[in-house]
Amino acid sequence: MFLDLVRYLTVPMILFLIGLSGIFLNRKNIIIMLMSIELILLAININFIIFSVYLDDLLGQIFSLLVLTVAAAESAIGLAILVVYYRVRGTIAVEYINLMKG
Repeated sequence: MFLDLVRYLTVPMILFLIGLSGIFLNRKNIIIMLMSIELILLAININFIIFSVYLDDLLGQIFSLLVLTVAAAESAIGLAILVVYYRVRGTIAVEYINLMKG
């Protein structure tokens, strides 16, 4: 049973590492950074579901739904901010975001 758990946990670990590498290696495109954050949240949700099934507890699955709801709201607000920023500045390059201060 423990070997099956380790085998199931390799998929979220790979997704989490892909998300981290997407954030740290590509700091120029903010859309890819947002998608990488979504990958990280998806990996965490898969971990919650795996441990919920393994421990026979429903709380992990409920918390996973809560995280998915927050992630959907975060992506909608993030994309709305990007659209407004693109209309004002004409670019969505990350190096110019510090101009939004003030």
